[in-house]
Amino acid sequence: QVQLQESGPGLVKPSQTLSLTCTVSGDSITNYYYWSWIRQPPGKGLEWMGAITSRGSTYYSLSLKSRTSISRDTSKNQFTLQLSSVTPEDTAVYYCARGIGSSWDEYDYRGQGTQVTVSS
Repeated sequence: QVQLQESGPGLVKPSQTLSLTCTVSGDSITNYYYWSWIRQPPGKGLEWMGAITSRGSTYYSLSLKSRTSISRDTSKNQFTLQLSSVTPEDTAVYYCARGIGSSWDEYDYRGQGTQVTVSS
């Protein structure tokens, strides 16, 4: 059974960098899959943010590319999201998941999600 777990601060101040880690168990992130970060702002739909591949290549949403960085630590089987210069509009539930796309149909496993609020 593949499990993903997001971790990180629940409250970030405006202009700071949001950093979240996804810990994966039951599968290696070096296997042949995409590993994505997705978010859902309150009252809005899913937004795919970016992904890292089994080989370490990264892909980002065009709208967030300038502020987003995804990296990984294969020794810990983790991948990390960093979103810089956050504003209150970045308040959302953040998910990590196995797969790539803009709907949950395109993912086979995902974490439970973690609420991140951007506020001073």
